[in-house]
Amino acid sequence: MLSLSKSKFIPPLAVHDALQEKGVALFTPQEFSRIFKASPRQTRYFLEAYTKRGLLSRLKKGLYALKEMVPSEEMIANALYKPSYISLEYALARYGIIPEMPYTITSVTTRITASFVVGDKEFSYKKIKQKAFTGYRPERVGERTVFIADPEKALADYLYFVSLGKKRLNDRLMLSRLERKKILSYANLFGRKGLNELAKSML
Repeated sequence: MLSLSKSKFIPPLAVHDALQEKGVALFTPQEFSRIFKASPRQTRYFLEAYTKRGLLSRLKKGLYALKEMVPSEEMIANALYKPSYISLEYALARYGIIPEMPYTITSVTTRITASFVVGDKEFSYKKIKQKAFTGYRPERVGERTVFIADPEKALADYLYFVSLGKKRLNDRLMLSRLERKKILSYANLFGRKGLNELAKSML
């Protein structure tokens, strides 16, 4: 195991190879410290140095990736803000429920609403109540696993924000392949009469 604990500096290639060997695409300073047995102070130094040298990309404060193997936007979406899962317009477009793929990678979370920009992509997170934070599943994307809403849950999440007046209803929704019972069941989790009525009116 490569250890940075007694080293003033380790060649970037050695760090690169060690991270690749472990299959680590995204990591926090704490994870980096554990992998390389480095102190928090050493970790801060190494992360800053390797980022400046072009080995690492800093996606946000406290989250890094190997620059040459930055993971998919969907994996980044899961990692940027936890707990979260991909939903709303991005998931609906991915399932072919709306015809256009949005520029923003949309997710829901139980934390406060937030957004981040990484490279040329925007990542948006909308808050929902804990009881409604369900209806998502792990899905393989390449060699990684991401969490994304079921089609019916993505729609229920989306209609929730439409019912709040925070999103405009897309008039080109294609719902024929979705299960009516599942949509209504997911909508009911939000405990909002306006959402239940909206969902029923569309099905």
